Amino acid sequence: MKKLLPFLLILVLILSACGGQTTEKNEEKKEADKPETITYESENGPVEVPANPERVVVLSSFAGNVMALDVDIVGVDSWSKMNPRFEQLKDVEEVTDENLEKIIELNPDLIIGLSNIKNADKLKEIAPTVTFTYGKLDYLNQHLEIGKLLNKEEEARKWIEDFKAESKAAGEEIKAKIGEDATVSVIENFDKQLYVFGEYWARGTEILYQEMKLNMPEKVKETALKPGYYAISPEVLTDYAGDYMIFSKNAEGDTSFQETETYKNIPAVKNNQVFEVNAKEFYFNDPISLEYQLEFFKKSFLNK
Repeated sequence: MKKLLPFLLILVLILSACGGQTTEKNEEKKEADKPETITYESENGPVEVPANPERVVVLSSFAGNVMALDVDIVGVDSWSKMNPRFEQLKDVEEVTDENLEKIIELNPDLIIGLSNIKNADKLKEIAPTVTFTYGKLDYLNQHLEIGKLLNKEEEARKWIEDFKAESKAAGEEIKAKIGEDATVSVIENFDKQLYVFGEYWARGTEILYQEMKLNMPEKVKETALKPGYYAISPEVLTDYAGDYMIFSKNAEGDTSFQETETYKNIPAVKNNQVFEVNAKEFYFNDPISLEYQLEFFKKSFLNK
């Protein structure tokens, strides 16, 4: 029996080693079985893209979607770069659709942009390039498509489900507080012009009108609902102002209208029901921006 014990011990060690090798081989096989590329069905047809992109250039609009899915960006547009909420982009190279040499130097494995970008054919020679037409998809399906493109569809779906549920619950609380019939308008100043917004042009409009089902003033509905936005002069803002106003404010733009008697006599202003936010933080409707906007609305309407 004493002679048998060392033999059994050696046998156990050999079997354990073999089992470990088998596990390692299985893991290696799993890694080897993972595809290096996938085919994404873009609006312009199928595009072969990396299964796990690691060096993405975003030329317009979608930086927040990419970052929300934990994919690295190596080049980005100026509008995204200036967003204070996008701290991750601080050291990322700023590029445009005309900076072909700079984009080549960044060695991207995927390029994403809007359908109106310049040099699309040349960009495709640098890396797989996928474009989207702004507004063709609603903001949630747009994020889902970015998820499919980055091979992270399930993560995108989960975020969408959670965000819709949270927005709906917050909307019910807000309506209970401000009243079912209360109206909310979204305005923004740019240069010497004012704009009002419909329900799908970022600035928090998707949350307020689509998810929370808050009411849009009739005049805004008539002019801005279909095109997404509508330019007005400060003198007629009274006609477009809701019981509550979200003011997406460009501090460097003309804000002198706020000092006029016309503005000061708007009921929302007199009742302290104007909520100001930095316009640069409200330009987009990606998950990072939307989560910030939702928290802003909770805090503003509900003091949360």
